[in-house]
Order: sequence, then structure tokens, then C-alpha cells
Amino acid sequence: MTIPPLAWFKSSYSTDGGQCVEVAADLIASHGMVPVRDSKIQSGPVLALPASSFSAFVAEVKVGGFSA
Repeated sequence: MTIPPLAWFKSSYSTDGGQCVEVAADLIASHGMVPVRDSKIQSGPVLALPASSFSAFVAEVKVGGFSA
């Protein structure tokens, strides 16, 4: 499968602290996937998460479900 270049972005809450991930929304409609990568290693591996799983993760983060 050939995939065109993706439009990567970080959360508006991200700072330049170096511990960010980037996501691309380009494949949600066509493939139901959300690509995720480390913002420090942009040529590194990409995780392709099912959109439903990524949405559930974001919802849990918003309610503080992963606090340390």
C-alpha cells in the first residue's frame, strides 16, 4: 500500500520539553487508523493505531485516567 506524505502535528498543549508525540489525521477516514510517532525521531517507527483505540486513549487522558 502506498501512502502519501502525512500531515503530522503535536498537541497545542505540547511544549518544547522533548517528550512529545505527533499524530496524523490523514488516514482516519480512508483507513480508520491514526499514525503516531516520536517527535524527536521523525524518521523512526510509526505506530498505526485503530481510530477507536486512539479516541479512547485521548478520552482517558482528558479525565486524568493515567495520572502518576
